[in-house]
Amino acid sequence: MTREAAILDATADAVETARQDEFGQFMAARWAGLVRVAYGLTGDRWVAEDVAQAALASAYAAWWRVRRADDPDAYVRRILVNTSNRRFRRRRVTEHAREPGELPDTVVADPSDLIGQRSVLLSALRELPARQRAIVVLRYWEDLSDAQVAAALGCTEGTVRSQASRALAKLRGSAALADGVTGRGAA
Repeated sequence: MTREAAILDATADAVETARQDEFGQFMAARWAGLVRVAYGLTGDRWVAEDVAQAALASAYAAWWRVRRADDPDAYVRRILVNTSNRRFRRRRVTEHAREPGELPDTVVADPSDLIGQRSVLLSALRELPARQRAIVVLRYWEDLSDAQVAAALGCTEGTVRSQASRALAKLRGSAALADGVTGRGAA
């Protein structure tokens, strides 16, 4: 190996190490937030972690584009939403909201009774179409502005507002939320 080739090889290794370190820091700082968004989109903690991991793998493969984007967080959120939607296209999976009576009975005291409202909300979110669910999760769960949601989903702010309005109307009329509110008051 010539001296120039050795220098180029060492430089390439140093650049790759720096790239990996930069991405590692980016990933560590955003992991919890991405899992939270994915959880809002999927309603399942384990699937949410898989979706977040797949989105970060895609982001790593295109890291040179992600880091040069105007808003890398929005870019990765868009990858996350696309990854979540893609899992339905591949497997042709349909989501089915479960009724509380369909869940298995537990023998021991279940602390999840304390988080029943979250379960009701997630059940109602699963009834929304994927795009409306993504808008509600990004807008209200992640507290992003209309402009940020539009950038993440690749649509206009007007579309975000109209889809959010339709989604909120569906949530207001949701039987799952109506039962959850009634059940909470009776407890």
